[in-house]
Amino acid sequence: MNALKTYLLSGAVSLAAIGSAQAVEIEYWQYFFDARVTAMEQLIENFEAANPDITVNMTHFPYADYRTKVAAAIPAGEGPDVVQLFYGWLNDYVEAELIQPLPADTFDPARIDAEFFPMVQAMKDGDQYWALPTAVRSLALFYNERLFEEAGIESPPETLDELVEIAGQLTKRDGAGNITQVGITTGMNAQDHHWFREVLVRQMGGDPYENNYQTVNYNTDAGQAAAAFYTGLEAEHGVTAAGFMDEPQAAFKAGMAGMHIDGSFRIGALDKVRGLRWGVTELPANAEGMRSNYSSYWVNAITTKAEDERYDASVKFMEYVTSDEAMQIWLDVVGELPAKPSVGMTDANANHEVYGPFIRGLAYANTTIFANESAQRQVLMDMVQRVSIEDLPLTEALATAAEEEQVILDEYYAD
Repeated sequence: MNALKTYLLSGAVSLAAIGSAQAVEIEYWQYFFDARVTAMEQLIENFEAANPDITVNMTHFPYADYRTKVAAAIPAGEGPDVVQLFYGWLNDYVEAELIQPLPADTFDPARIDAEFFPMVQAMKDGDQYWALPTAVRSLALFYNERLFEEAGIESPPETLDELVEIAGQLTKRDGAGNITQVGITTGMNAQDHHWFREVLVRQMGGDPYENNYQTVNYNTDAGQAAAAFYTGLEAEHGVTAAGFMDEPQAAFKAGMAGMHIDGSFRIGALDKVRGLRWGVTELPANAEGMRSNYSSYWVNAITTKAEDERYDASVKFMEYVTSDEAMQIWLDVVGELPAKPSVGMTDANANHEVYGPFIRGLAYANTTIFANESAQRQVLMDMVQRVSIEDLPLTEALATAAEEEQVILDEYYAD
């Protein structure tokens, strides 16, 4: 009996060891944003239930520290196996060998091209994808319903001309002529630099860049028209004021702006503002009915730390977080838009009162490939300042902006 007991116990230990060897743990990192953490916790719970041999440990950091933590951990063989990154960081992560391409047998490029919104193709180099999003973002026009009612305006603008007209009806001034309520917010420091590049320039008949975003192309007649429209909101029509309440979103939140262009990520913050009644609509079309939009997104990628069984587990996890199910959960919890038309363009989502305008905008959105987004934004901020404060002719200010931005691109792509 003792010999049999010893044999059975040893067999049990061997089986336990085999089971333990089959189990694997992987690390997932993202920056801290409350709703994103909540959504990922739900995705991880679902994934682990379907894959009981895989454990996913999530770590998150404040946004300001995130890139530094990732860059230090992976080369040391530590940190995430699957990592979240902003789409504009892709080249940096590839060059630093922080991530590895997605396996083509699981993430077939032709299938991804067909199933995801087109802007996701910025994550592809040649015939391989390096990263994929669960969700994407776009722009839309927020409007203050209370201010619209007070002004007797029944519906938001459909065209740029209507935008100017309605903004004029919503603008208020004091006895000294100072604006106390803007018809529409403006500020290249916020989302307007995207509105200028990917929306207004295209609506005026141009392309903001050439050569896969390596050559500036807005110092053209179309760029002049776009810049004239934008700066004319203040200089010609007087429906806005640069620097009004410092940040455009602050003016809208305070109920002192009739309209405001922003991203789908702003929905949650506006929902929390007590007493603010707002609606949202697609960005206005040009006179011919042509619409354009800008899309950005965060993606997930498999890091170079992931090897062997951790690599296989990471591939499975990537499959799930880019699935239709995961995208719907992310929309419901975070408010960011599904990266696939199969989820985003369902009747319920595409016609949703809040999400719908953003989702419909994805069908005609473009994604700027930035070398340095903050520096490229500053170029357009400086352009507006040269016109509005330094009184430089618009043609000169736009030409200077194009030259300055080209220097940024040349320096980046020369490396």
